[in-house]
Amino acid sequence: MAEEEENLEGQKDEDTSENEADEANGEDGEDGGKKKKKKGGKLKLIIIIFVLLLAGGGGAAAYFMGFFNNKIEVSSGEIREGEEIVGEDGVIEKTVFYDMEEFIANLNVGSKRPSFLKMTVSLELAGESQIPLVESKMPRIRDSFQVYLRELRQEDLQGSAGLYRLREELLLRINKIVYPAKINDILFKEILVQ
Repeated sequence: MAEEEENLEGQKDEDTSENEADEANGEDGEDGGKKKKKKGGKLKLIIIIFVLLLAGGGGAAAYFMGFFNNKIEVSSGEIREGEEIVGEDGVIEKTVFYDMEEFIANLNVGSKRPSFLKMTVSLELAGESQIPLVESKMPRIRDSFQVYLRELRQEDLQGSAGLYRLREELLLRINKIVYPAKINDILFKEILVQ
């Protein structure tokens, strides 16, 4: 029995020494302050990371929306609305948009049910001085567009790749007609396939 009492006293001494060591290290037991500090540290870290990500996302959005520069320069040489360019005669001009009348064309569907394309486009011109030339060539432009559109199938217009090909083909055709003037881009205002 004396041995059991000595063992119990030995265990109490070990427990007491562990508690004293924990207090010396700044730990207050199982639910003590050290664990609360760790949890608070993780929360601060998460908040800091969230704020940095939010600031980075906002900065990236502002950059891509053009808040950091007044002019948007495109490597391919395209001119955007509001940019000034120097024309052939040295006059500074701004880009303008010319709205064309609506196009309606039958699509090539073979023996299937008839299908139609309704399209409204806007032309991006390098300056107002090109409008009279484009207007004088409008019957040829409309004819060229109609001939091309009637040969299209519904499958040709599916997806963004189909619309991209349509834009490129129309741009190629119109620039051949209005040369020496140049159409910078064709913007689709409305496209409806039925």
